[in-house]
Formats: sequence, structure tokens, C-alpha cells
Amino acid sequence: MRNIIETKKLCKTFSNGGVQQHVLKNIDLEIREGDFTVIMGASGAGKSTLLYALSGMDRPTLGEVVWNGTDIAKKSSDQLALFRRKNCGFVFQQTYLVDSMSVLDNVLAAGLLVEKDKKKVTTKAKEVLTSVDLPEELWNKFPTQISGGEAQRVGIARALVNHPGVIFADEPTGALNSQTGKDVLNALTRFNESGQSIVMVTHDITSARRGNRILYVKDGEIAGELELGKYVSGDKDRHSMLRDFLREMGW
Repeated sequence: MRNIIETKKLCKTFSNGGVQQHVLKNIDLEIREGDFTVIMGASGAGKSTLLYALSGMDRPTLGEVVWNGTDIAKKSSDQLALFRRKNCGFVFQQTYLVDSMSVLDNVLAAGLLVEKDKKKVTTKAKEVLTSVDLPEELWNKFPTQISGGEAQRVGIARALVNHPGVIFADEPTGALNSQTGKDVLNALTRFNESGQSIVMVTHDITSARRGNRILYVKDGEIAGELELGKYVSGDKDRHSMLRDFLREMGW
């Protein structure tokens, strides 16, 4: 598989009261097309900062973030915004849906930022809502009228509507109970099996098992990596491999 993203000497430093905090330290990393890459690590290790740098949501202090041969760190703010709309889909712990807009309109709004043909976008929006198993009777409801799990599936549909190169997910099941969290993970897994590249940050070992590649971040560096292969439900060896890896990393 080809690399869709490569970082070179990626660094991110924040200043807090005049003290420099080095959150990412000279990270060289490849994200392969079609992978379900999971980023794990202790709180404050730099997981979300790495995800934001990979997606162009935040600029690195030093280094390169290269997408298909183009260093996005060199783009202007306006260019980066356009790049994200076309190439990245985002799923967060909080869905950030617009409460005054229907479920369908929330997905449409994201699609119309890239494609101006409303008929075409409407067709795509309905396709992705169907693909996340959201019943059609919910499409005209407002986000406050549906459950948390249903709202998160709307968030995934919104992330998919522009055919992104990568879906970036930051603790997508963190605010959900176990069953609705499983439904969300099942949706992400299906899209990955159809070829969608995913990069997900999680603290949860059950969620992490869905990935075929685990990266462990420690003190701003990639401390370890585990290849798990394709996800198979009920694979006890997979759980044991991941658990042993995390113990080795000091989890």
C-alpha cells in the first residue's frame, strides 16, 4: 500500500507562561492508504496534537506533513481550510452538529462547502446516511431529538460526504455507552473494509482492537508500533497481542 501521509521531523511546541512545552518531537511517520491506524498513549502524550498536525487542523512548529507529495504545512490558512474540506473527514467525541438544522441538512452543509450542485450533494448525503444505518425517518429530525449514538453516526456521515482521503476520529466513542459505541465502531470498520483510510485516537482497548496498526505515543514520540492485521470479531489472540503490547509500552 502506498503512503498517503508522511511526516518528517515533525515537532510541535507550545509556550505556557514563558516555558516551552515540546509536545511532538521529531516524528517521522507514514500513514498508509487503506489502513485503520490507531493512536494510543497516556493523557498528555501528544496523541490529539499528532492527529491535528496530520490533518492540517494545526500547524507544526517544525518539520513537514506531506500528503501525496505536497507539504501541507507550507499552505496558507485559506489553502489549508480548502484542503481539509476536500481531503479530510472529522469525527470527534462531541458531534458538533448544528442543533437548528435537521440531520440531513447537517450533512448537506458539509457537502455544499465543496460541491455546489445541491442535487448531487443531496443524493450523496442520503447515500452516506443510509450507509451508517441511520433510519430515513430520522433524517428530518434535529440533533436534540435523536440519541447520542445516532448523532455520532450523523457525524460519520458528515465526515464521509466529501469522499475524504482520510477520516480522522478523536475518541469517537468516548461519550457513548458500550452498545452505541460498538455501533459506531462497526460503521467505521465497514468503511475501512471498503478501502477508507482512518486515523483514530482512543484510550479504549476495545476500540483500539478495530485498527490494523497501533501507534503508541509517549512523551511526544512514537514509542512503539504494533501490526494487528485485519480485524476479526471475537479474535482472542488479537486482544492478547494488543494487551501485551500496551503493557510493554507502560500502559
